Amino acid sequence: MAAEPAHFTKCCKDSGILGVVKCQKENSALKECLTAYYNDPDFHEECKMEYLKQREEFRKTGIPTRKRLRKLPTSM
Repeated sequence: MAAEPAHFTKCCKDSGILGVVKCQKENSALKECLTAYYNDPDFHEECKMEYLKQREEFRKTGIPTRKRLRKLPTSM
């Protein structure tokens, strides 16, 4: 499933503004791929658990995940 976004991205980069017309096949494949994930109950549960984990951490620290990951020490 991971190939669809790469194919669509490459097509759009190669086609420029004409990507809307030239990349319809790749866009359809990408939509199909995303729909498969959207309708997958296991994937939905995985995303929910990740969200709940991040929310719990935010409630403990008050620091959003983005900032917490950026501020990791680079050396000791």
